[in-house]
Amino acid sequence: MISSSEYGSHSWELLVTVDHQHEEVQKEFLLQVTGDLHVGGLMLKLVEQIKISQDWSDYAFWWEQKKCWLLKTHWTLDKCGVQADAKLLFTTQHKMLRLRLPNMKTVRLKVSFSSMVFKAVSNICKILNIRRSEELSLLKQSEDTLKKKKKKDKNNKEPLTEDILNLCNSPVSSGLSGSSGLYSKTMTPVYDPVSGTPASSTITWFSDSPLTEQNCSILTFSQTNCSPEALAEMYQPRTLADKAKLSAGWLDSSRSLMEQGILEDDQLLLRFKYYTFFDLNPKYDAVRINQIYEQARWAILLEEIDCTEEEMLIFAALQAYHVSKLSVSSEAQDFTTESEVDEVEAALSNLEVTLEGGNTNNILEDITDIPKLADNLRLVRPRKLSLKAIKPYWFVFKDTSISYFKNRESAQGEPIEKLNLKGCEVVPDVNVAAKKFGIKLLIPVADGMNEVYLRCDNENQYAQWMAACVLASKGKTMADSSYNPEINKILSFLKMKNWTMSSQVVSDPESIDMKPECFVSLRYTKKYKSKQLIARILEAHQNVSQMTLVEAKLRFIQAWQSLPEFGLSYYIVRFKGSKKDDVLGVSYNRLIRIDIATGDPITTWRFSNMKQWNVNWEIRQVAIEFDQNVSIAFTCLSADCKIIHEYIGGYIFLSTRSKDQNETLDEELFHKLTGGQE
Repeated sequence: MISSSEYGSHSWELLVTVDHQHEEVQKEFLLQVTGDLHVGGLMLKLVEQIKISQDWSDYAFWWEQKKCWLLKTHWTLDKCGVQADAKLLFTTQHKMLRLRLPNMKTVRLKVSFSSMVFKAVSNICKILNIRRSEELSLLKQSEDTLKKKKKKDKNNKEPLTEDILNLCNSPVSSGLSGSSGLYSKTMTPVYDPVSGTPASSTITWFSDSPLTEQNCSILTFSQTNCSPEALAEMYQPRTLADKAKLSAGWLDSSRSLMEQGILEDDQLLLRFKYYTFFDLNPKYDAVRINQIYEQARWAILLEEIDCTEEEMLIFAALQAYHVSKLSVSSEAQDFTTESEVDEVEAALSNLEVTLEGGNTNNILEDITDIPKLADNLRLVRPRKLSLKAIKPYWFVFKDTSISYFKNRESAQGEPIEKLNLKGCEVVPDVNVAAKKFGIKLLIPVADGMNEVYLRCDNENQYAQWMAACVLASKGKTMADSSYNPEINKILSFLKMKNWTMSSQVVSDPESIDMKPECFVSLRYTKKYKSKQLIARILEAHQNVSQMTLVEAKLRFIQAWQSLPEFGLSYYIVRFKGSKKDDVLGVSYNRLIRIDIATGDPITTWRFSNMKQWNVNWEIRQVAIEFDQNVSIAFTCLSADCKIIHEYIGGYIFLSTRSKDQNETLDEELFHKLTGGQE
């Protein structure tokens, strides 16, 4: 025994384990310390005892019992709460992590396990040259979604090491000096805006980066499509409850990887979490555009988002046949003209999704004369015990409301009914081949949603009324500057769907080297023979065959954004006062309460009407207050309520972005809106 007088009556022994690779050197050290010793002093004392000459600058103390890092080196052990029973691990802050990207490629790189996930993702995106890192986050796959894979590989490890892109030499702690990952009007274009290949000025940047030119092409180009067998192995949600499992594993952006139980060389998914793709530009965003496109492509192939047969064929023609063909073709490298670049930039102008609020510069535009629509449409009201009643009426669309009358002459009097579309759900009901142009409106009423269908006569009429309905649902009128671009976007999508059978194109489907099973979801491979699918994909391909590579990807993203379920993340919740579970859909501009059995929307609440939200961390309940004294509260059953809280705060944070402002991210504001007070 050592007498207490030798060390002082207030000293005690602290066990520290050192995580090093030297087998001949001991790993456990017993240090005699006092409570007023600061963390930096403890490090010094430990390193002196280890007697290994190496760089210890990346090492820090990890407190296993408390699941926290001791990063404030000026704090004393007393202030940190460290006592004799504490077991500290002296380990590196940066460790290897395997990330599966949206294009299903796995990269292995060093990541900070001590920084908040928000900061770690920012550094990862700098390495991968993806701007706007705030739109992405890390997702841990749930056990349910891994079951199919585990049948093939019980260890859930990558079967082939050559499939992993190793970026382990990346200077992640300091970040890449060559790329800020942010927008600058004086920035040199990094990629060819049509083909997506690195521009000549970029090659010099690659010399200082782990992302070599070859590695960059893996991230910017679509790879060979997976086999139908591999597709069948992947997790495919069948119900809303299944879809809820997909979004249950988002990591907490305000805590580090180690604090959330992530270990060295674990695999996580890097995904776009927030569906507000701000400031997409082919000159700088080849990797980002390709990864968004890939995330959309896999969501459609695995039926994570629903689409019609007609839409599936358009997606097949764009993503599988056109994009993959161009990616492996030398034609994609050809010199591009100014007009082609202009086409891509025109496509971009219709692409960006923004939160409500939009551009306030146009607030006075046409304020004295708000446009209105007036035309003959057919009204369809579903009836439970009989066939749908379809009747023609004279419709007038003004401000954010639709009124309908018996005929044009009676339009000066009182309408039969006036429908206020603010806060409603607008769903396209279109089949171009059958000349069906319908608009499904789900209008909020006291006891749920009132379902109304409008039938238009042609594409142009549909585009005008659909665009007006979409804007009105967000509280905007046709005077808004986004009205005409919305019409053009709708017409563009309809044009892609509008193809005719060409005997010349599909005369001999068997001669075409194509595996259609790689391009459509399993539902359609079961429904049609391979020969039939090839013929139909080639028909649809006629309308997209002249597009450049980047334009095809942008059109694909645009078509994905046009789907009714775009941007919805699902969670199973129990609303306060309810006796049954519901599904909550979280989107970039609204929350939707959905019936878990039927999938029908019950109520919609828009973020633009939200006054405040908070979380009762003791009972894990989210409470939200809206305009007009509307309040809701719910507990989350399929995930931690922190995930939904962060989603709401994250979308509010992203709505504050502007091209005009200084492009440095306000990280403090993000954590203030999303962090919570647990």
